Parts: sequence; C-alpha cells; structure tokens
Amino acid sequence: MTNFIKQEEAYLFHEGTHFQSYRMLGAHLVAAGVRFCVWAPKAKEVRVVGDFNHWQGEGHVMEKINQSGLWVLFIPELKELALYKYEIHTQHGEVFHKSDPYAFYSEKRPRTASRVYDLSGYQWQDQAYQEARQRQSAYGCPMVIYEVHLGSWRTKGGGFLTYRELADQLVDYVAEMGYTHVEFLPVMEHPLDGSWGYQITGYYSVTSRYGTPQDLMYLVDRFHQRNVGVILDWVPAHFCRDSHGLRQFDGSPLYEAANPLLSENWQWGTVNFDYSKPEVQSFLISNALFWFDYFHVDGLRIDAVAFMLYLDYGKQPGQWQPNQYGGRENLAAVAFMKKLNETVFQYFPAALMMAEESTAWPLVTKPTYLGGLGYNFKWNMGWMNDLLRYLAMDPIHRKWHHHLLTFSFMYAFSENYVLPLSHDEVVHGKKSLLNKMPGDYWQKFANLRALYGYMMAHPGKKLLFMGGEFGQFIEWNEQQGLDWHLLDYEMHQRLQGYVKDLNHFYQAENCLWELDHQEIGFQWIDPHDYSQSVVSFMRQANNQDFIICIANFTPVVRENYCLGVPCPGEYYEVFNSDNQIYGGSGQTNGHLVTQARSWHNQPYLLELRLPPLAVVFLKAVNTTYLTNSFTGEGDHE
Repeated sequence: MTNFIKQEEAYLFHEGTHFQSYRMLGAHLVAAGVRFCVWAPKAKEVRVVGDFNHWQGEGHVMEKINQSGLWVLFIPELKELALYKYEIHTQHGEVFHKSDPYAFYSEKRPRTASRVYDLSGYQWQDQAYQEARQRQSAYGCPMVIYEVHLGSWRTKGGGFLTYRELADQLVDYVAEMGYTHVEFLPVMEHPLDGSWGYQITGYYSVTSRYGTPQDLMYLVDRFHQRNVGVILDWVPAHFCRDSHGLRQFDGSPLYEAANPLLSENWQWGTVNFDYSKPEVQSFLISNALFWFDYFHVDGLRIDAVAFMLYLDYGKQPGQWQPNQYGGRENLAAVAFMKKLNETVFQYFPAALMMAEESTAWPLVTKPTYLGGLGYNFKWNMGWMNDLLRYLAMDPIHRKWHHHLLTFSFMYAFSENYVLPLSHDEVVHGKKSLLNKMPGDYWQKFANLRALYGYMMAHPGKKLLFMGGEFGQFIEWNEQQGLDWHLLDYEMHQRLQGYVKDLNHFYQAENCLWELDHQEIGFQWIDPHDYSQSVVSFMRQANNQDFIICIANFTPVVRENYCLGVPCPGEYYEVFNSDNQIYGGSGQTNGHLVTQARSWHNQPYLLELRLPPLAVVFLKAVNTTYLTNSFTGEGDHE
C-alpha cells in the first residue's frame, strides 16, 4: 500500500519543497477506487470514516509510512462525491473526526465532511486569454479591479446565486462596466458566513455554498473569455479554530506552533500558522500554486500580511515574545513569504501577488534578490485612509488638511501600489462610501464622483468594492444582496454610468497607467493651492503623450482658473466628473487656448472653469511634449 506514495515525494514534503503536495495528500480517485493520504505524525492510529462505512472506521485503518507521519489507505470501488473524514486516535486516548486538509470539495455548511472529488476533465476555453496574458507586463497595463463577495452581490429568493448563475450575470456586468479584473473574497471552505471567508477550514476546498469546483472553473473561464482577470483573496496568516479543521489536527499543535504566544490569535479568535515547519510551508505554498494550476486564476491578494510580519501585531503586552535578536519581526514569516513569491513566479511568471500590508515595512514589492519580500503589488492603505478622512470633512475645513491629498505622492513610487476602496471600508459602522461624503444629496454624489476621478488620476492600480459603483447607501451586509433597486433612481443610475465611462476612459488613456510605478510618469503642476482645495498634476505615457488632471474639492465654481501647462496651442476637456449626464451641474470647458505667460513653473498658461467638487482631465491638441521627463524644458513648438 505504501507504494502509492513515492519516497522522494515524502522527502520533499518534509523538506518544505513539495510545491504540488496536493497531488500526493488528500483523497484521489485512481483505478477502481480512492487513495487517501494524510499527515498526522503524532496520531496513534488514523482511520477513514464516511457514508460508505456508516462512519465506522474499524475496517478502514490507515497504514503509517515508517516515521514520516504520513498515513495512507486505498479503498476499492469508492466513488466520486463520497463523504469522508479522518478518525484520529491520539496518544492520550482521545478520538475525534477531522476534515481532510487537502480535500478538494466539502459538504455545504453547517455540515463539515469532506467529499471525494476529481478536479480533472474540465475543458478550458481561455487559451487565447492565457497566451495574451503571458506577453503582458502587469506593471504597464491598466488595472481596475471590482472586488466581490459572491454570496451577496446578488441573491435569489434570499439564497445564493451559484457559480454558474454568477457566470451568466456577473461576468457580463463586470466586463461591460469596464473593469479589467475581478477579485473574489475567499472562496475556500469556511464554516461561518459572517467571516466572509477569512476564517478557513478547507484551504483546497472550493466552498460548496455556490456549487462545485468545476462550476468555479466555469466562472473563471467565462471571465477570461471576456478578457477579465480573476484574483482570489488568500489567507495564509491564520485559520479557523473549529474542531473539524486544522487546529490540534493529530491531537498536537501540528499546523500551528506549540507556543501559544505564537499560535494564538486573540484579535480574531483564530490560530496562526507555524511558518518554521517545512510541512506547513509545503502545505501553504502548494495551496497558492493550486489555485493557479487547477483554476487558472490570475493572482492572489494575500490577506493580513502585516499581521504575519510582526510578532506583536494586534497583541497586548504579555501576548508575544521577541525573536532571537530581540526584535518584533516574525523571521519565519518573512522567510516564508520570500519563498512563497519566488516559487509562485517560478511556476507562473505572469502571476499577480498582492500584499495587503498596512505598515511601512520596506521593499514589499521588490524582488527577493534585492532584499524585498517579492510581491509585485501592495495595497496602499495610507492613501485610502488619508483620502477617506479628507473627503469625510465638510469642504470648508479641507484647506486646513490639504496634506491628506498630497502626502501620498511622497511615497507613491516606493512600492508598486494598488489604490483600494475595499470591503473593509464599508462595514462595522464606517458607513458606505456615498454616506461618508458630507453635504446634501447632490453634494454626496459629487464628492463621490470626485473621489473616483481622483483615484483614476493618482498613480497606482485601482480597486472598488461592489456597490460603490452605483452608490450603495447602507453599509454592506453579507447576509443580503446589494440594493440594486437604487438604480430605479436617477442619481444612482447616473453614478453607475459615470463609473462605467470612467473605467473605459482610464483604459483608453495609457497616460493614466503605463508609468504607474515610475516617477517619470508624474509631475505636479500645483500641489500648493490649499486655500481653494485644488490640486493639479500631469501623467505621462511611454510615448511622452500626457494628460492634465485638476481636482477641485470645494462646492465652489472657479472661473478663470489659471493653470500652467508645458505646451502651447489648443487644449480640450476629455473628461469631467461634473458633466450633467453624470448628475453634475454641467460646468464644463469648451475650446481652450494657451497664453504665452509663465505660470506654475510652466512656460504657458490656460484659463479654465473649475467645476464644483469635480475632477477634470485635459489633453493638448496635436502637441507632443518632447522630453524624457516632466521638467518644463521640452521643445515647445
């Protein structure tokens, strides 16, 4: 029976370098039956129980492979979808049932058994998309992400839409709205709906809430056929405490550390992984690769990276202990992350690995050979917090907090950033994005349009949580669908149309994304106009084409506003968030011609009308700014 597991595979697993361990462990359909393999080194005995043996495991005792801690069993004639668990007999005489850590599918909650499932056989139709993606650089491409909780985007009779129903509704909506990517809150199996998927029991198990693993493959496939990438939230920081999960798996701390100061996550009521264990490294890195391998996902957004990096993050004195050098850095987690990213990019060079990292840890998105953590993107939480704080203020007070608009540019190119307006900002009493905005009904919408326009103008990739695109008024509630009925009202319709046009405008203007992470792609025109709460700057593309962005964060129309520009000639307004079709007041600009006067350290001047609570984009007509950077010293024809 032990010949089902190759000796070299077991060795790699225990070395922490078996990066496809999901092909060895778990339940696998083979000729005439199912082969089971589980890691439980401290167990006295392990049995397989299920609906096929009336949950009595006496006849299905697993065999231990030497001292490896791996247990195996072949059960003939067992079929796909059979229910099973591992019956663990501990050294202390305890007996309990555990779900399979490597299960590919599970019972629908609240039931907790694993299911035998064959992941092979799906006929993918995304070859053209995959080939195109391999030729692109993620850094120099447009990226505007729609973040989605699959269970509450829409509901059906108070229940969930299936993956296939979502493929019929969500895919077309996302593509038509102009998003380049969709990001799913975790789709791994989890017992509690209210955790949104962030407290996981089945890391390899597609949640059965919405259908089967092949149904999820179909959903991803459909997105790819519409040229939309798919990103999954992934949670390697901590796992669920539920008794059928990973905690105390074989009666001992197996996936977690034995030291409770390292293993206990008091903040979230969960358990932390022990990154120093090679088998845990094999488990987690394999799991990351698994989603790229079997489900063709384009990227992972790694949750709670800051929590992983620091031993004291979210803990009180006495709840943590320093590392071997006396510091608060989790050295094992740092080494794990570097290994994770090196491995993912080795197997999938075009992958997106996005860190939700909320501190000033250096070089998060730099390669490991340069001392970095090896991610290729990081969420810019500082930008998000500053801007939302600024926009929540009454405009009369904003001039005293102008730095909240401009400070992010001091570090905008230190990492490869994603600008997130995520689910975390519209729950737990924080209010929806629309309801954060001050002022009357009209001003709330105008402020929100200005926020979205400014986000598109600011260097960095973009992310917006579902509902924000049409002005969800109440906070997000995972127990119910979004308030789609709001689209019966004109201002919500117009906001949705605005976001759609803004997304398409962003994609069409390579100035807004081609040099997102390079200083050469950005230059201030005037960051200092705090008294009027106005900022203006330029974004440039590789071909030196440029676009001018001006934002007015007061409800006052600024007539004859003087703006320095680098080139003479005619300028035209290519986008204005105050356009009447978006619910604005219609303060737009027609034909604009430069004056030969120096202004804002630029050789020419434009006079324009700045609309209230709005963002305006301008482009020059038949003019190229001939310089390698924004210095104001180009060839001014």
